[in-house]
Amino acid sequence: MPASKRIAVWMSDKKLQKMNWLEFEAVCLSHGFEVFKLDLDESLQAQEPFCVFLHKLTDIIASANLGDIKNSISNSYPLFQNFNKIQEIEKYISQNPTLTVIDPLPNVRKLLDRYNCYSIIHSTNLYTYDVFTPNFCTLQSTNLDVLKQQLKLAKVTYPFICKPLLGHGSRKAHEMSIIFNEKCLIDIRTPCVAQSFINHNAVLFKIFIVGKRHCFVERPSLKNFHACESETIYFDSSDVSKADSKSRLSVLDPDDVTNEKVQPNKKTLEVIANTLRKAFGMELLGVDVVIERNTKKYAIIDVNAYPGYDGFPNFFDALLECISKKITSDYT
Repeated sequence: MPASKRIAVWMSDKKLQKMNWLEFEAVCLSHGFEVFKLDLDESLQAQEPFCVFLHKLTDIIASANLGDIKNSISNSYPLFQNFNKIQEIEKYISQNPTLTVIDPLPNVRKLLDRYNCYSIIHSTNLYTYDVFTPNFCTLQSTNLDVLKQQLKLAKVTYPFICKPLLGHGSRKAHEMSIIFNEKCLIDIRTPCVAQSFINHNAVLFKIFIVGKRHCFVERPSLKNFHACESETIYFDSSDVSKADSKSRLSVLDPDDVTNEKVQPNKKTLEVIANTLRKAFGMELLGVDVVIERNTKKYAIIDVNAYPGYDGFPNFFDALLECISKKITSDYT
């Protein structure tokens, strides 16, 4: 099959296990493509020709950024024996400018850093649609006076969530905490990103983006919290927002229970999807959105590269449509 019809895929074993590979092969064939799993233990040149590189290298890139390459790669990704593998991929991409990469590695790097991610969202015109990202800042110090000053300058209010700087790389990327008051600043595990908590009645909307297509699903989320004398709460965000989550942190207090059903404005979600796809220069994105309880404004609290797409109808067809258009035209 000619190069213009071959797609090389690399994902972790865990990601591949979740994917129905036989179905993906069939959909690729129906769109006129051959797909194969790229072997990173072999020369990329030896596996040519291919015109598309579809990947989820997020955890590898994040591990490298953390400086924990040897440990993270040897434990989680046996295909990667050393950091040279990523360098080889980037070298190959630079030497093959006609190769379509989904998504570009430099853009993925920007997204993985939560501070950069929020800064990119903040720089868009989404505020004109009553869409915002809650106030945030990076905390590096262990000095409590320094932390107080940084939070004050960034207008980060109590309670706030502390999130790891990198949104991928290990289970630790999902380990977060809620800080309720000044005396709990001692619990902060720096470095991290602090972000004001937005009350949203424990309802989260995940927007799944595949090129120009998108859909959204509703997921459970954290209940409403207020600044108080509570002790710091530690939690795993992936556990709280799973479709079948039964976390106690998602159970609304009696005073917050309401019969009013939150219905997002589909046009607003569409604007968010289109704006962030262009802002990040990526085709495969997941966006976590909550609707602020009192103001009804939309708050973007996280963006992820190549999410799980559970609930996205005909995902493979949408993906192949995106790939086909990227190859044949300027897909803007």
